[in-house]
Amino acid sequence: MNDAMEPVDRLDIPKYLQYSEDHVWVDDTKEPAVLGITEYAAERMGDIVFVDLPSVGTRVEAGDELMQVESSKAVEPVISPVAGTVKYVNHEAEDDAAIVNDDPYGEGWLVKVDLDDDRPDLLSAEEYAEKIAA
Repeated sequence: MNDAMEPVDRLDIPKYLQYSEDHVWVDDTKEPAVLGITEYAAERMGDIVFVDLPSVGTRVEAGDELMQVESSKAVEPVISPVAGTVKYVNHEAEDDAAIVNDDPYGEGWLVKVDLDDDRPDLLSAEEYAEKIAA
């Protein structure tokens, strides 16, 4: 991954989202919860060229590989920070993976998951910013 990065304070880290240490964001204010990769992860990967999304109905546990994202540099696993069942996948991201780089928190979302009852152990925006700044 590219180490020449913008300073963390120039990255978009929306406060209404929660974050995993593996650079996945979760919006659990919606049902089903929406997941994607952070701007930090997308920038480090470079130009994303392909997203291998799971099938609708896939059961996932926190810590499982949820999908893979391929960039011009590498193929990276995306680790699920939540347990649940995949309800929707973003076919637009499959068709045009560049939207994950262009709008990681909006049109570049990746999956929507019907969460199990237990709440995931996630970081706040401030905690995530501190982690990636270290």
